[in-house]
Amino acid sequence: MVDIRPKVMLLDADLHADQEAELLADGSSHTDLRGINLYREMSAQEWLEFDSMINLRPSFGNRSRGVYEASTRTRILALVDRMVKR
Repeated sequence: MVDIRPKVMLLDADLHADQEAELLADGSSHTDLRGINLYREMSAQEWLEFDSMINLRPSFGNRSRGVYEASTRTRILALVDRMVKR
């Protein structure tokens, strides 16, 4: 789970909802949270997945489980590249 505004990431939980609750309790906003999956055993092109039920938020204009906005994907990729070593 990533919070794209303060550039925070939580890893390794059973559910993105658990991480979302933790980030919200720390002051994050729903509009800045995105769910991602990391698969270390996969190739560099496939190891980051932007698919999560937590991303499905019709009230914020997102009617899918993915992250399709290019600028948001770029911010997430930069955060993961900076914080996660493969």
